[in-house]
Amino acid sequence: QVRLVESGGGLVQAGGSLTLSCLASARTFSTYTMGWYRQAPGKQRDMVATITSAGTTNYEDSVKGRFTISRDNAKKIIYLQMNSLKPEDTAVYYCNAPFAPWGQGTQVTVSS
Repeated sequence: QVRLVESGGGLVQAGGSLTLSCLASARTFSTYTMGWYRQAPGKQRDMVATITSAGTTNYEDSVKGRFTISRDNAKKIIYLQMNSLKPEDTAVYYCNAPFAPWGQGTQVTVSS
């Protein structure tokens, strides 16, 4: 079964940085748009960033200029570089792909 495995979360102070990774076990990884979503306690799961097979990126307004999504098709990994983190970025972050169910997510906690 195709899986998405997220990693890289943790506890960081406001203003700090983290890099999330998502490993996808899919032979056709490079042809798909991939994305990062997040879900804070009591809230719905929202899109954070997406990247197409051609490398075109799209960001939710609150993370523009702070987060960067990228992909390594050879390794079948997508990344989310998060800088200038804020307490409101605290959430479970999930990788998304059309060919796989949601992964387990990775917790990001930003302290003030």
